[in-house]
Amino acid sequence: MAIHEGKAANSRTTAGSYGEASIRVLKGLEPVKQRPGMYTRTDNPLHVIQEVIDNAADEALAGFGKRIGVILHTDGSVTVDDDGRGIPVGLHPEEQVPVVEIVFTRLHAGGKFDKGSGGAYSFSGGLHGVGVSVTNALAKRLQVTVYRDAQVAQIAFSGGDVIEPVSKRERTGGDRKQGTSVRVWPDPRYFESAELPRPELVHLLRSKAVLMPGVSVTLTVEKATGKDAEVHTWLYKGGLRDYLSQGLLAESVIPLFEGEQYASGQDTDNAAEGEGAAWCVAFTEDGHTLRESYVNLIPTVAGGTHESGLKDGLFAAIKGFIELHSLMPKGVKLMSEDVFSRASFVLSAKVLDPQFQGQTKERLNSRDAVRLVSNYVRPALELWLNQHVEFGKRLAELVIRQAQTRQRAGQKVEKRKGSGVAVLPGKLTDCESRDTTLNEVFLVEGDSAGGSAKMGRDKETQAILPLRGKVLNAWEVERDRLFANTEIHDIAVAVGVDPHGPNDEPDFSSLRYGKVCILSDADVDGSHIQVLLLTLFFRHFPKLVERGHVYVARPPLFRVDAPARGKKPAAKLYALDEGELQVTLDKLRKEGARDSSWTISRFKGLGEMNAEQLWETTLNPDTRRLLQVRFGTLGFDADVHSLTRLMGKGEAAARRELMELHGDAVEVDV
Repeated sequence: MAIHEGKAANSRTTAGSYGEASIRVLKGLEPVKQRPGMYTRTDNPLHVIQEVIDNAADEALAGFGKRIGVILHTDGSVTVDDDGRGIPVGLHPEEQVPVVEIVFTRLHAGGKFDKGSGGAYSFSGGLHGVGVSVTNALAKRLQVTVYRDAQVAQIAFSGGDVIEPVSKRERTGGDRKQGTSVRVWPDPRYFESAELPRPELVHLLRSKAVLMPGVSVTLTVEKATGKDAEVHTWLYKGGLRDYLSQGLLAESVIPLFEGEQYASGQDTDNAAEGEGAAWCVAFTEDGHTLRESYVNLIPTVAGGTHESGLKDGLFAAIKGFIELHSLMPKGVKLMSEDVFSRASFVLSAKVLDPQFQGQTKERLNSRDAVRLVSNYVRPALELWLNQHVEFGKRLAELVIRQAQTRQRAGQKVEKRKGSGVAVLPGKLTDCESRDTTLNEVFLVEGDSAGGSAKMGRDKETQAILPLRGKVLNAWEVERDRLFANTEIHDIAVAVGVDPHGPNDEPDFSSLRYGKVCILSDADVDGSHIQVLLLTLFFRHFPKLVERGHVYVARPPLFRVDAPARGKKPAAKLYALDEGELQVTLDKLRKEGARDSSWTISRFKGLGEMNAEQLWETTLNPDTRRLLQVRFGTLGFDADVHSLTRLMGKGEAAARRELMELHGDAVEVDV
């Protein structure tokens, strides 16, 4: 069994020599060529071209460009052109290599690490200094022309290697003033298809124009000899409102709600200067919803914490309006999904130091973005609703209808399962909702942690089932004897699914929770309990795992009380383990904090966290880290073999062999 992409352990080791020469060190851009899927999407070259477009957009975002041009050439190459400052071409003071060469040939080299007033970019989508290096590595040829400081400089690469060193000439009257032009020939060996998906490229360029009013974005498609090129230009002055209204398929129940707010120099307690968001929201009764979000102009197709902030702000404002005007019918309970399910929106956030999930930046993980966006959206909508009461009541009617529909669906399920159900365990603290798609149950280690979890949870959708002691190793327990164990009995009854085998078809009509979350301490004992519960679910509830209902919560092991540094206020930071702790401390040092200025606390267990800390780090859907449990990539039978070696009573010799082979890789928690 595996969590996400974990692989099942192979029981056989291939014979062969293993010495000093067996270790290979990948240098330069070799890691990208070896594993391109780790750095970019490999279905087609769009993302590597987007990396170049994003750099041009960052220049415009920084206020140094007003034009971005993209040309699709007939030979399959793509040119991205901007009128920004131009990449520096002189020698790097430390590396003594032309800077433009470093930018395109070194991973983690760039001008966007230092944010704030002292850096070259206050806000940017580029963060890691990786993007165009990946583009270069996966290109048959890439050539750069830079117009800067009265000179024109050129350099060319192939497969990430310099083939034409930097050459410079004086700028003539026919040359433009400044900027960068990058032409890329993507190498088809690295992509499933060499064709750029035209609709996605058009959507990307159009959205850049929408998010940067006043910046002209042009797409030129060259045609065969003798035919005029196809040219598209986007220049939006109406911004997000025009963009959203053009994409809606149904009439909004209220006029489009739009707003824009950024932290000023006097309001930097909760945000750095310039951080904030622009948004436009429409509520429709039917039809497809249109939802797009961006962070520093980077499209976040998988959403993230900025979308959660918008959701929280909308829900709080509309719920407050309904309560203020006493519009809620008796027996109806409003939930955030009732508000958000019929919302279409375009959201553009500006975050000083965004934390993305992976190099492709499809999801924002910055926890501060929830509060940042919510704090601006909520008061703006509250003011609008109370200035337009009639429209507010129309929106309230839509939201209340959504809540009533959801509750009726939940009641139907409840009636079907109402007869013959075992009495729920007394120690289960249940949630109020009956919607299994939203409900979660946390299997919590110990009564102490269970108490904190009960106080810190969301009572509407989160249930808590404390477990006393370590759960029985159920790997070799017969199914008809399982209920002799109180803990296993309570888990099965609470979840609403009976034990079953891998080839059975269990009845899921009585399933009470969409997510069954294992929540144990971050230490060795907690890991042991986690393994025992995973063994139980794999052996006796395999369909629960197969359908994606089982999760593992990852509470932090450390808390760092960080001091105020620069424009950032004092904060409590959490780290999962030693490695993440070191990353956190390194980041604090880069932000100007002294080594002795922070305090590190190590949680001995979940019981040491108060309710607020447990909610913030482990229970809050917007900030927690929750891993879905899946079968290993080698299949169910391979997982059975591996778990038999690990959990079987007669497998001591096999476990000894595993420890002898891999004992040096174990981290001991003393």
